Amino acid sequence: MNDHGVPAAMPATMPARVEIIPTQGIVDAVLAQLPRSTTITVTCLPHHGIARTMAVSVQLAQSGYTVVPHLAARAIGSREQLATIVRQCSAEGIHEVFTIGGDSAQAAGPYASSGQLMVDVAAFSGGSLTMGIAGYPEGHPSIADELLLKSLLTKAELASYIVTQMCFSADPIASYMAKVRRAGIMLPVWAGVAGTVPRAKLISLATKIGVGSSLRFISGKGALGLRLLGGVSYDPQNLTADLAALPIPPAGIHHYSFNSLLNFAPTPA
Repeated sequence: MNDHGVPAAMPATMPARVEIIPTQGIVDAVLAQLPRSTTITVTCLPHHGIARTMAVSVQLAQSGYTVVPHLAARAIGSREQLATIVRQCSAEGIHEVFTIGGDSAQAAGPYASSGQLMVDVAAFSGGSLTMGIAGYPEGHPSIADELLLKSLLTKAELASYIVTQMCFSADPIASYMAKVRRAGIMLPVWAGVAGTVPRAKLISLATKIGVGSSLRFISGKGALGLRLLGGVSYDPQNLTADLAALPIPPAGIHHYSFNSLLNFAPTPA
């Protein structure tokens, strides 16, 4: 929402996707609030599990959306279960998945990391499923930077794009894109941006996932910081404009909606 109370649309040159959490009622909310041209990614959280992710993904795919389910490695109990998921994606016209390690403390089956998972996704799908991977411009709260880069280099051989963690300024995203290019990784990078989310909730989430430095950046930018974080909800419009203005902009915007969908007007991915 901009200063005049009008929903903020993405710049025409910046395609956008919307990430949702598969909570009860989210399918109805998406149907009511997002056009069928929207690409929607569906998270896989430990307390929901992969079954909830796939159920919501299938419902949305059958309703005409382009859907990208998140496959959390540690949530998948067996290679047979993964093979079933891959077949389900093919049957429902789902051509893309986002592969992550997942937040579970222990692996439910043979996959402790997304890299291991990707090898089998590629094998089971015959290479027909596109895979995205996560990037961390501001680091990971429990993984050293050198290990992150080593893992990224390995996974890039099977991946088609990178989505960054949620950031609040263009600087860390621009620096990250330059870093991965220097490492020889030429994958498109989608910038992870928070949607119009209640301020208190957003600050709490940002601290937990390790993006405190960009949060401090905008908090210390005077009028800009007040405009971004001083209201009831965070407004991503200024950040998306900054990203679009970069000499080499990201491939698009990946909106972390936290199921706050009312103010989205995404450009199709």
